[in-house]
Amino acid sequence: MQNDAQKYTRAKTRLCPIISWYTVEQYGSSGANDLAVSRDELLARTAERDIKADINQQVIEESFPKPTYTQYNNLHPIVSVAQNFDSLGFPKDHPGRSRTDTYYINKGTVLRTHTSAHEAEIFRSNRSEGYTISADVYRRDAIDRSHYPVFHQMEGARMWDRRKVARGGSIAEAVWKDFESLPEHNLIVEDPNPAVHPGRNPLQAEHHSVGEVEAIAAHLKRTLEGVVVELFSRAQKAAVFAGDVNAESLKPIRVRWVEAYFPFTSPSWELEVFWQGDWLEILGCGVSKQELLINAGVPYQLGWAFGLGLERLAMLLYSIPDIRLFWSKDQRFLSQFTSMDQIKTYVPFSKHPACYKDISFWLRSSSSSAGGGIKANSQDFHENDFMEIVRDVAGDQAEDVKLTDEFDHPVTGRKSLCYRINYRSLERTLRNEEANQLHKEVERYLVDKLGVELR
Repeated sequence: MQNDAQKYTRAKTRLCPIISWYTVEQYGSSGANDLAVSRDELLARTAERDIKADINQQVIEESFPKPTYTQYNNLHPIVSVAQNFDSLGFPKDHPGRSRTDTYYINKGTVLRTHTSAHEAEIFRSNRSEGYTISADVYRRDAIDRSHYPVFHQMEGARMWDRRKVARGGSIAEAVWKDFESLPEHNLIVEDPNPAVHPGRNPLQAEHHSVGEVEAIAAHLKRTLEGVVVELFSRAQKAAVFAGDVNAESLKPIRVRWVEAYFPFTSPSWELEVFWQGDWLEILGCGVSKQELLINAGVPYQLGWAFGLGLERLAMLLYSIPDIRLFWSKDQRFLSQFTSMDQIKTYVPFSKHPACYKDISFWLRSSSSSAGGGIKANSQDFHENDFMEIVRDVAGDQAEDVKLTDEFDHPVTGRKSLCYRINYRSLERTLRNEEANQLHKEVERYLVDKLGVELR
C-alpha cells in the first residue's frame, strides 16, 4: 500500500469543473523523503495542465473584487504543524492533531486540514484589505456519499486598520461608510437577534466595542447575502431549465442568520437558505478572533471572516448525490458542468448495482497477541484507520462503510466489530468476483496493519 504522503499528494487530475483545480503533484515513489520539493517547482508542474475553472469558486469570487480582495488559489498544500494548528490556537490535546484525523508527512509537517492554515501569513503580509483562499484540504474521515479524504474549502476575510482611520473618526464609521457601497438585493432576510449576546454570542469586550461589532456584522452579512444572490439565482435558473419548477412560480430567495459557535470568530453566525422546501446551512462566519490577528503581528486590524465547503455547496445547489462524482472522468458527468452560464441540475446517467460484503473481526485485548499486529486493541482502535485501509484497497469503488454490530465477550472482554462495505462503481457494473477480490485484500491488510483476528 502507498503511504499517506504518496496517496494524498498525487495530482488529482480527475476533477470535474465544479470543483476543479490542482491538489498536489506526485512527488515520487520512495515516500515522504521525496516531498522536499520547492513551492515554485510544485506550482510550475501544476501550471502545465489545462485546469478548468471551478464554477462555484468563480461565482463566489465575483463578490470579492480586486483590489479590495486578493484571491489566493495556489497555496502549497503541505504546511507545518505550527501553521495548521499552533497559529490558530489549537490546544496540544485537540483531537484534530491526532494521526487518526490528520495526514502527517513527518512529525512537523502535514497536509493542511483547512484553508485557515494560511491565515496568519496572509494577515501578516497585509497585501490588501481582504482576501479569499480556495484550496484542497485533507482529512481522514468516514466512507460515505458525503465524505472524501480530500475536499475543497473557500474562506475569506475583510479587515479594517485602526491606524488608517481619519483623525477624529472611528472604525465603526469607516465600516458603515464601506457598507453603503455594497449592492442592495431583494432577498427576504430573517435576522431576529442582536449583533452580540452575553451568553449566546459574546462580544470580545477586551478588543472591540459594541458599535464596532454592529458595523462589522452588518458589512459581513450584506456581503455574504450578495454571494447567496449570485449562487442561488443561478441555481433557480438551473431548476427552471431542468423543468423542476415553473419560472412563474419562483419566489424571492429566503435566508436566515442563526447564532453559532466557531473557534476562530466571536460573535458568530451560520447563514441558511430556504431551498427546495428545507433550510440548508451554507456557510459559517463571524467577527475574527483578535488573538489570531495579534499572533500574526497585526493587532491594529479587526474585521470578519467566513468559510464554506465547495463540494457540499455544489451538491446542495445541483442535487449531486455522491461526492465521488467530483473525481470522476466520466464525460456523462463532466459535460453537464462546463461553464458558469450553463449551470443545470445534475441528471443521473446510470445506476450501477451495489455489492455488499460484511467483515467481522475481534480487536485484541490489551494482553492478546492475536493477529500479530501492533494496533487495534480495544483501547487504541480508531475507525478512521479501518476506513483508510478500505480506501487504500478499493479507492472510489467503496461507496460507504457502516458499523452494523459490536459485541463484548462476557468472559474474555474482547470486542468484536462487524462492518458492512458497499462496493459500487460510479461508472460501470462491478462484478461480484471483483468485489470479492477487493474484500479479500481488505481482510489481509486489516490483519497485517491493525492486528485484528477475523471471525
